[in-house]
Amino acid sequence: MKESIENLLDRALDQLIADGLIETKPALQITRTKDAAHGDFTCNVAMMLAKQAGKPPREVAQAIIDTLVDALGENDAIEKVEIAGPGFINFFLAQESTLNIINDILAGGDRFGESNAANGEKVQIEFVSANPTGPLHVGHGRGAAYGATLASLMRAVGFAVDCEYYVNDAGRQMNILGTSVWLRYLELNDVKFDFPINGYKGDYIYDIANSLKAEHGESFVFSAEEVFQGISADEPAGGDKEKHIDGLIERAKALLGPDNYQIIFKAALNSILNDIRQDLEEFGVHYDCWYSEQTLADRGLIQKAIEQLQKAGHIEKRGGALWFLSTKFGDEKDRVVIRDNGQATYFASDIAYHMDKFDRGYQRLINIWGADHHGYVARVKAAIGALGAKQEQLDILLVQFANLYRSGERVQMSTRSGSFVTLRELREEVGNDAARFFYVMRKCEQHMDFDLDLAKSQSNDNPVYYIQYAHARICSVINQLSEKELKHDIENGAKNLNLLTEKHETELISKLDAYADMLHKAAFNAEPHLLVHYLRELATLLHSYYNAHQFINEDNNLHDARFNLIIATRQVLKNGLTLLGVSAPEKM
Repeated sequence: MKESIENLLDRALDQLIADGLIETKPALQITRTKDAAHGDFTCNVAMMLAKQAGKPPREVAQAIIDTLVDALGENDAIEKVEIAGPGFINFFLAQESTLNIINDILAGGDRFGESNAANGEKVQIEFVSANPTGPLHVGHGRGAAYGATLASLMRAVGFAVDCEYYVNDAGRQMNILGTSVWLRYLELNDVKFDFPINGYKGDYIYDIANSLKAEHGESFVFSAEEVFQGISADEPAGGDKEKHIDGLIERAKALLGPDNYQIIFKAALNSILNDIRQDLEEFGVHYDCWYSEQTLADRGLIQKAIEQLQKAGHIEKRGGALWFLSTKFGDEKDRVVIRDNGQATYFASDIAYHMDKFDRGYQRLINIWGADHHGYVARVKAAIGALGAKQEQLDILLVQFANLYRSGERVQMSTRSGSFVTLRELREEVGNDAARFFYVMRKCEQHMDFDLDLAKSQSNDNPVYYIQYAHARICSVINQLSEKELKHDIENGAKNLNLLTEKHETELISKLDAYADMLHKAAFNAEPHLLVHYLRELATLLHSYYNAHQFINEDNNLHDARFNLIIATRQVLKNGLTLLGVSAPEKM
């Protein structure tokens, strides 16, 4: 219906241009009214055009309505149009038009609300992409839930979406991981030393080291003297912790040799990456591609990207290093891409990775990063522009960290020390449904406090329980039909929808009618929280309706009409929960 109103107004504005009242058309903003007394839809276009037309907004609104007279006479769906307040144009829909949404929902079933509005635009969403240096923690969970839900929403409105995990399997952090595993392996083989401050300390490091010991025995054992001789002091001894761990990395490579070092490195990488894959799959988060950073170098893509930037004049040599002139594209300073020792920077890999995304045919890229990556946005946008793409083809959405609370107290976490709550532990405590739902309750850029006690509670205060209970309640009423040997005639219900005149019914129908528009907005604006809010409001209306009226009624016509309405409500609740990655239970 919103689209029909938009078309009517668009034609009216064309007529005002032809009449010389205005010269250009603004983008139309048609929204649902908050109060049914003001109609079903409203538009502020008259106020937007007042200055251009040189007339008061209400006069412009009247001119628009005057051009709609003939069209409205031919449109049975719109009962009347009124001017309200300073110049809003309010549209009142005919009851029959509004009631048709029930039939549309029953006919659409699991696909109701979906559309092809995006016309198959090819989009890649890259999210989570946590370094495989440890298990996923509750912070990663928010990005996972947000990314997966956004992908579902975008597919529902016609985007061709691929989900990708960028595996950072190269670089210093991975070498710290491999070295940490080797050092724990040495400890398990009774080698005594002080573990480095900058090493990874979680129990999972011991688990990987134990597996290495079981498979390789003492093959990788060296004495503490061989390992630490000549290594600069660690921080507790007054040294530099960074130099200390870097020295240990080089010593590990030298003592073990390339082949044995790779055995340890890959054991650590594969163990953690497999754990991450399992966690995400069990969380209902699925990827179309797991993309290895190491393959960028192996396939020569980093060199290709640098050469492409050099040919375009965006690389400058300073000293022995190569600098990307990112300030030409809005960054605050230029960036090193090749160090003076000939090694590519992490940023160089990122440039090559984004170049390859476009080479794979994606028309739009969405990167979902943690909020701590805020300073990285401008340089990546600059690289996109330098590579010849439009910067607006890349959206970078920043997800704030989730603060975890138990019994009113904040749970403290530190990834490097290993003292953090894993995503798996969270799922085991509150369940997938609550975790998926709570993570997308707010805009991604807003801080969120995850209340474990609330997420586990079976009360109306728990929003996911409240919504699921609305779905289960409808299922229970439907089951009562067979228990009481009663029937529901859908066709008869469709013929008698005009009997649904109670306030609870009209409000519920209006909310059902808003589902498709909300879905479109949530997908195109990357705002899954809109679906959360919608489902809470729909559940509230259903519970109020349930408490105020009997669905099983002696009047067969009213009985059937009401069952059509609650079955349609159940369908929309299920569709919305499914998009959120949350189950729609029939019993609770």
